[in-house]
Amino acid sequence: MKLVTKFIFTFSFLFFAWKSHAQFRKYSNEFLNIGAGARSLGMGNVQVATANDATAGYWNPSGLIHIKKSPSLSVMHANYFAGIGKYDFAAIALPSKSSKRTLAITFLRFAVDDIPNTLYLIEPDGSPNYNNISSFSSADYAVLLSYSQIAKQKENLFISYGGNVKIIHRKVGSFAKAWGFGIDAGIQIKKNKWLFGATIRDVTTTFNAWSFSFTEKEKEVLYLTNNDIPVKSTEMTAPRLIAAAARNFKINKNINLLAEANLHFTFDGKRNTLISTNPISIDPNIGLEASLNNTIFLRAGVSNFQRALKDADTTNQKKVWIFQPSLGAGFKFGNVGIDYAFTNLANQSNPLYTHIFCLRIDLVKKEK
Repeated sequence: MKLVTKFIFTFSFLFFAWKSHAQFRKYSNEFLNIGAGARSLGMGNVQVATANDATAGYWNPSGLIHIKKSPSLSVMHANYFAGIGKYDFAAIALPSKSSKRTLAITFLRFAVDDIPNTLYLIEPDGSPNYNNISSFSSADYAVLLSYSQIAKQKENLFISYGGNVKIIHRKVGSFAKAWGFGIDAGIQIKKNKWLFGATIRDVTTTFNAWSFSFTEKEKEVLYLTNNDIPVKSTEMTAPRLIAAAARNFKINKNINLLAEANLHFTFDGKRNTLISTNPISIDPNIGLEASLNNTIFLRAGVSNFQRALKDADTTNQKKVWIFQPSLGAGFKFGNVGIDYAFTNLANQSNPLYTHIFCLRIDLVKKEK
């Protein structure tokens, strides 16, 4: 556990050194916090301690080391708000011949298409002209380049570490675009039946540098409607620490139960989470996975604990704790796995449960 303690201590020291001279924006690059893989989404977004397939590049890059001998591929697609928004995830992991190192590439995209552009809706005489409405798209992209390596390997102890380099591109029609860069770091420890993990996202902070391009006509409309005309801006994403612990419970020779808990530490002030202080807030996630012969899987989880009004009537100001449940299942046939999740991809005040499917393939190499 000394490595985990050093890992967290080093993070805390660096973070508060940065915070003394940096300004962060809450909920920056939130599309990177949606999740990846139906397995984790069905378990309440817990994977930091147990991630061991191609999705580990997203959850905890140190878990990529568990992919042995052959490349592993994972793809997922999900719809937001009845298809208005689309979320895509794809990752491939490439282990070395010695199985002591693993490289991976992860691609994420979140996009909303057909957004109405009403800049020219109103004619000079004040009358609306709906023929002047056009549409544009807003899309967020991210590429993660991951590396994982074994740190220590003994009979009852296995330690690995890893990291990501993130490249982010965001685009809003022809009006605005941004490029961003960041780094993640992670560690996993397996001791007997216990598994521990920690991930620091945006360890050096992640920034997005925005640039804007409006035509002279568009600038005129913005000016006449008392809107600011942006030129350039920089958006900073504060580091986030996720600490995790998990344990395998062997029910019998065929049935296994995996339980995992994650704690999300944010450092940008009070949030609507179970533990909310200034500047640290903590949001817990809990997940379970029951497996039969490592072939059939049933999953459940809870996450996103929030305080909300008990009744829709705002005159009653009594608040209660609510949480987001999720369910999932999975099947594994040889080197192919199919995972399913039923979870809320929106938020507690506007719940929108969605069916999500994910395909996992181990690309077994043919022997010569």
